[in-house]
Amino acid sequence: MADEALVIATTTGPVRTLTFNRPAALNSFTAAMHRELRTALDAAADDGAVRCLVITGAGRAFCAGQDLNDPEMSGDVGAVVERIYKPLALRIRSMPVPVIAMVNGVAAGAGANFAFGCDLVMAARSASFIQAFSKIALIPDCGGTWLLPRLVGRARALGLAITGDKLPAEEAERIGLIWRSVDDAALADQTQALAQRLAAMPVKAIAATRRVLDEAVMISYADALSLEARVQAELGQGGDFREGVAAFLEKRSAKFSDR
Repeated sequence: MADEALVIATTTGPVRTLTFNRPAALNSFTAAMHRELRTALDAAADDGAVRCLVITGAGRAFCAGQDLNDPEMSGDVGAVVERIYKPLALRIRSMPVPVIAMVNGVAAGAGANFAFGCDLVMAARSASFIQAFSKIALIPDCGGTWLLPRLVGRARALGLAITGDKLPAEEAERIGLIWRSVDDAALADQTQALAQRLAAMPVKAIAATRRVLDEAVMISYADALSLEARVQAELGQGGDFREGVAAFLEKRSAKFSDR
């Protein structure tokens, strides 16, 4: 139906799940879907009860990249990247909670790089990742040029980007491109278990860990040590640090609440 949500949000305790909902089009991105996704991401970021975010796709695909039939995303490709994909990639990297991509099927083009931009990728064994850009005479976008060489090195990044070959989930795990591949039937349960586990952890520190790891690859070792000191000073003033130390000394489970 035309008025059906393109991104469905559901919540289980402290875990919010966003599901791309264009299964007939393999959940390919349209401008309308981008708008709903950005609204849903902002809502999750603003909701203090959300402590972990899972993103997945309906049907047999995670996301097949950009819908080339969408008139709103035709024309100047560079303008589309600057206006839509850049803000989306930056929004994911600035989320105040951990973000898991649950890749249930093919993730291609911008859909693959969107998943790689999340903190952890859990994939079904039948899933695959495709850098489809060379097939239409483009370069990887949605952060792909930055992410791929940092995740798997220059040689593999170039190979994936140039050939556009399909990469099975198990091979993606083996080369360090994703966190884990699991049996298809276990994907939802194992991802939810991981999400609930992360939600019980100090999520503010997890978000800070993401930030400093990303920043550290672009600075010197000495500057990275200084960055560590600054962020540790900030986190050391937080309630989660005090709670973590108290729980350790009292030999009990910590109850973290900072965000």
